[in-house]
Amino acid sequence: MLSRYTTVRQFGNKEIVIKKSRFIGHAKPVTSEAEAAAFIEEIKKQHWNATHNCSAYMIGERDEVQKQSDDGEPSGTAGKPMLEVIKNRGVKNVAIVVTRYFGGIMLGAGGLIRAYTDGAVAALEAAEEIVNVLHREVHVEVDYTWHGKLENAFHQREVRLGGTEFTDKVTVTCLPEAEEAERFAAWITDLTQGQAVITLGDELYCIEGE
Repeated sequence: MLSRYTTVRQFGNKEIVIKKSRFIGHAKPVTSEAEAAAFIEEIKKQHWNATHNCSAYMIGERDEVQKQSDDGEPSGTAGKPMLEVIKNRGVKNVAIVVTRYFGGIMLGAGGLIRAYTDGAVAALEAAEEIVNVLHREVHVEVDYTWHGKLENAFHQREVRLGGTEFTDKVTVTCLPEAEEAERFAAWITDLTQGQAVITLGDELYCIEGE
């Protein structure tokens, strides 16, 4: 799994007008080609009377799946520049559709490329780009006498926490970055003088800065 990657938080769309043509950029996070295809089809149904619904998506840790469609625009003037936006911004697991309602003024090849590029950028901004960082659960079980000291230490170190369970002992789930998990566990062992029971759990992505 990647230690970090950029994607989008949610579905978003934004409209721009260029020489009377309306361009509506739509973007959504996707994790499979089936999801991307379903999203594109959904936008096409919503905008069935549009002149074009051009699309591009890129999926996979190593960007294994890359596809684009000009949907009737001149070859290379829509889907390709949209895909280039995704690549240049380093965004993964995202699908974009740019819907065009023709306004009566021809844009030419260069104008179309700029318009679909701008539409893709608007879509990504509307969907809010985020950075997912790989973390790992570290479950720390201690006697109640250690709980206060742990809380203070976690606060000072600004440790990301996943929750606390109170039974006959206290179990705190910490979420350090995955590559730091073993060093973090060693720090807990030193802090508690070896009295903590530490278990490494699942890896999961958390949004950077939240």
